[in-house]
Amino acid sequence: MSATPPKKKAPAKKASAAKPPVAPKKRGSLTKRQEETLKKHSVHHTKKHMDMMRKLMKEGKTFTEAHKMAMKKIGK
Repeated sequence: MSATPPKKKAPAKKASAAKPPVAPKKRGSLTKRQEETLKKHSVHHTKKHMDMMRKLMKEGKTFTEAHKMAMKKIGK
């Protein structure tokens, strides 16, 4: 009966350096493309809905995220 040497532990994995952390979006203003998209979208929705979407997008939400939140809270 021979004793086997203890197994060595694999070194702990470090966080992947492939993707640097994404910088937070610049808040307070919308891009030209966002403004144009909101203008087209406004034909189908109330001012209250659009105001909420604009506010959420300025806070860094995407168009789709802002729309879903506005639909849930305010409606069309």
